[in-house]
Amino acid sequence: MQKLIAVENILKNNLHGQAILNGITASIIEGELITIIGPSGSGKSTFLSLINRMTDPDAGTLFYKAKPYLEMDVLQLRKKIGMVFQMPTMLPGTVRDNLLVGPKLFRETVTEEELDNLLDQVALPRSIKEQEARSLSGGQKQRVSLARTLANRPEVLLLDEVTASLDPHSSEGIEELIQELHRQQGTTILWVTHNLKQAKKIGQYTWVFADGKIVEQGKTIEVFERPLHNVTKDFIADAFDKEEVLTL
Repeated sequence: MQKLIAVENILKNNLHGQAILNGITASIIEGELITIIGPSGSGKSTFLSLINRMTDPDAGTLFYKAKPYLEMDVLQLRKKIGMVFQMPTMLPGTVRDNLLVGPKLFRETVTEEELDNLLDQVALPRSIKEQEARSLSGGQKQRVSLARTLANRPEVLLLDEVTASLDPHSSEGIEELIQELHRQQGTTILWVTHNLKQAKKIGQYTWVFADGKIVEQGKTIEVFERPLHNVTKDFIADAFDKEEVLTL
């Protein structure tokens, strides 16, 4: 498997000059499904924004297939590295209109069969194509948002808390969709989640962020059951304690 993305000594500051990410170095290998966890404010979402080039680092370099990000066209990079957000924004118009946004941007033609296949992938009925996108439920919007990203045939899929605002049933449906997508197509996936049960269930590998650094990374089962660092041990124990209280 080839190295798709390399991140070398990344520094990203906030508007006050304080480090959000501080010396991040990491590699993302083709076909990996990585869940990213850590305390709020530890830099997880900022890291995804850098990978998608919604923002650039203040120091350090990112590479896609060994080519520096700054040498690549931004739109072409975002076509290869798609991102789905916590709050799915539907553009004015129908579901069909939303699914065609990316392909139209790149002057690509999408057949009716391909549109149907996109909806099949995200377990939405084909009849939904002509429905007003903004009238959909939260779970349906998230599925359309995922399908809209998949329409660009990304090699890497970035998921930023994509189930955080969904009910448990819708959340489980999205989890199953992502797992199936990974199994069938081998898409490389980075999933930031605050839900540790989800991270443990979904991830092949898990990265733990704290204070703007990756403090631990490894196979998911090992990170959760045999963490090496006290920061990881304390965070996991505290997070699971809070989840148990919320379910009482």
